[in-house]
Amino acid sequence: MKNKDMETSLEISRLPDFRIEGRCRNIIDCIRRVKTSHWLFGISILLAIALLLMPDHIWKQFWTRIKANGNLVILILIFCIVALSLVWKKGENIDIWTFMVFNMRGYRAPWVDWAMLSFTQLGSGVFGIGAGIVYFLADHDIFAYEIILGTLTLWLAVELMKALIRRPRPYIKLKNLRIVGAKAGGNSFPSGHTSQSFFLATLFLHSYKADFLWILVVYSIAGLVGITRMYVGMHYPRDVLGGAVFGTVWGIFWAIINNYFFR
Repeated sequence: MKNKDMETSLEISRLPDFRIEGRCRNIIDCIRRVKTSHWLFGISILLAIALLLMPDHIWKQFWTRIKANGNLVILILIFCIVALSLVWKKGENIDIWTFMVFNMRGYRAPWVDWAMLSFTQLGSGVFGIGAGIVYFLADHDIFAYEIILGTLTLWLAVELMKALIRRPRPYIKLKNLRIVGAKAGGNSFPSGHTSQSFFLATLFLHSYKADFLWILVVYSIAGLVGITRMYVGMHYPRDVLGGAVFGTVWGIFWAIINNYFFR
């Protein structure tokens, strides 16, 4: 009952959904029809290919550093489990209220919808792999492998957590919300786009040894990616928060490996 009251109080004026039509819509529909099990299989195959293509000397360095930091890996996994506790149901009302503020409040011009829909792609796995390929072509082989392997392993981990936690996306449970673009398939917790954006932010900041101003700018961009996930109607705040924590942890792990390589 409280949830309905909150939704009603926020629904000052019903904003129309922002739909994508034409060829882009056809591509999105094809992607949505892919089952979660197929995504997991495909990501696993890509990860296996990436590992097979990795030169022996890089593979040996990766494996040596991972074994040398076994305790740290365990701590990171524990930290990830703590992040999963964000699905605690007592915060559901706050989750819904905050989601509705970002999703429904205020005037939404079409150009804002397009800007948010475009900006949210910075958190996609495709963007991460593309960034890795660019670095590879620029002869930054090790950093390229860190980005690509980090993105693929993060993608796989997020999909596995989504399959295990099985939290429905907002549009499954809530009636009065706004969809910008197309409805994403799969489950909701954690936000994959937010995880990816914070992973890249952490890895890049460590690699370039950024000062406080750049740290603020880069993490603000990553945070804005998280906000876009609520704006487009695909994730609750706890999905975004969980994704930010998990992505940061993943970035710290790969930054440590990066540190050993560039010493």
